[in-house]
Amino acid sequence: MKYRVPSTEVHAKGGETGSSRAIRRLLGQTPMVSVDALNEMSLVVERGESVGIVGRNGSGKSTLMRLISGGSKPSSGAIYASSMPIMLGVNAALVPELSGDHNIVLGCLAMGLTRKEIDEKFESILDLSGLDKAIHLPMRSYSAGMSSRLRFAIAASVDPEILLIDEALNTGDAQFRDRSKRRMDELRSKAGTVFLVSHSLDTIMEMCTRAIWLDKGDLIMDGVPAEVTQSYASFARHLAKGNNQSAVKILAEAQNSLTLTQVLERAAGRRSA
Repeated sequence: MKYRVPSTEVHAKGGETGSSRAIRRLLGQTPMVSVDALNEMSLVVERGESVGIVGRNGSGKSTLMRLISGGSKPSSGAIYASSMPIMLGVNAALVPELSGDHNIVLGCLAMGLTRKEIDEKFESILDLSGLDKAIHLPMRSYSAGMSSRLRFAIAASVDPEILLIDEALNTGDAQFRDRSKRRMDELRSKAGTVFLVSHSLDTIMEMCTRAIWLDKGDLIMDGVPAEVTQSYASFARHLAKGNNQSAVKILAEAQNSLTLTQVLERAAGRRSA
């Protein structure tokens, strides 16, 4: 996935002043540059899997989710899905000035539910969100955690075959994490598939059956959540301490291991054929 975005770097290198660059931007003369958000990769996710996606900011996690959801079209290649993925992102339909219960109705209508279906699911949505009496207050009065819980409860109410969750489960108490995990387990038991982006490695380990690690648009690791999160945590820890060489070594070893696994799988496929 490549993006074309404006950049002032070319003029800055040419010695142009800040005021001149500002004038160029106002006149729409800022040059465009190509940014690689995601490099070439291939993923196959089966029914019933819950895939956690980890990586530093700017690694391509949200871009990957937008591609899977159909919100963006890849620059090359294709996304194939057995049904329309549902993105945990009903923000466009929610109105901060309205109460939580009114927003449940708006969010569900935006996802295609009928009023009868909303009435049938309302109590389960409220229970999953854990908002209790706060459901009658304006959403603008909610904390970030309360808003995230409501968005998750609304999105998870439609029994989607493919559910995409981007940074919505990083907040909330232990009870909400337990409830959301049970709901995700229910989705998988119905042959559903879940993609979860989270900076919380504990959340990835608790709620996912598989994890992938992205870095600067590259697929670094794909495997068991415990192993992937351990490698990523070690990488991040070395970076935080300024041990860049050690961090690069960990990243290279993880990516080489992924490449070797792919080679072995292709060889095994040829032998079985």
